[in-house]
Amino acid sequence: MGREYEIRKEIEVEASPEEVWQAIATGPGITAWFMPHEVEPGEGGTVRLTVEGYETSADITAWEPHKRLAYRGETAEDGTVHAMEYLIEGRDGAGTVLRFVHSGFLGDDWSEDFEAGLAHGWDMYLHTLREYVTHFAGRPVVFVNANGPAASAEPGRWPTLLAGLGLAGPVEVGQAVRLTPAGLPVLDGVVDYREDEFLGVRTGDGLYRFHGMARMGMPVAIGHHIFRDDLDRATLDRDWTAWLADLYT
Repeated sequence: MGREYEIRKEIEVEASPEEVWQAIATGPGITAWFMPHEVEPGEGGTVRLTVEGYETSADITAWEPHKRLAYRGETAEDGTVHAMEYLIEGRDGAGTVLRFVHSGFLGDDWSEDFEAGLAHGWDMYLHTLREYVTHFAGRPVVFVNANGPAASAEPGRWPTLLAGLGLAGPVEVGQAVRLTPAGLPVLDGVVDYREDEFLGVRTGDGLYRFHGMARMGMPVAIGHHIFRDDLDRATLDRDWTAWLADLYT
């Protein structure tokens, strides 16, 4: 039986409300911490997400620059619908508080594990938003997207990815690491995010994100944000996809 749901999150950002608004209400800003988006601004406008093999759009229902943004997607045949709301509150001399609500309705085919995974994923994405605003605000971004093969969705396969990155033993936030994915450039950085089957590494020019999604029956996914304007996204997508395929063969 379908059900309503609501996920609430809150973060503090050492940035102005104007900088946070740029990150949540413009196409380049959203792409820099989430996924590729285009925004037609203003109430009645649209927010459009496009990744390989998938595209969706939502209608903007509230547009108050530097204060509030809300949008709602189309309702699917099974009743599933997603709505997002961002509330921005400036703090005198102390940055900004961003409150986020993801709500709507999930049809019969959506399990409670999916909802829990969704909430878990938002923790990582909102952390990435804060990292972007803090370290890379305003820089051009290339979003890299790659998905592992079906074998990577099997329970217990997350350690395979860590081993493939050259990581041995416990990995903790703040730890300096060197990632050595076979056939790809070596990456030196610091672990900025670490939760069960999620790993985030910040380098001098990128936020590298690795997602284990076996709990939702989905393969490992990569969603990197590289802040350079001299890279070809298609080539990077292909190379990281090939690396995942070899890793889980």
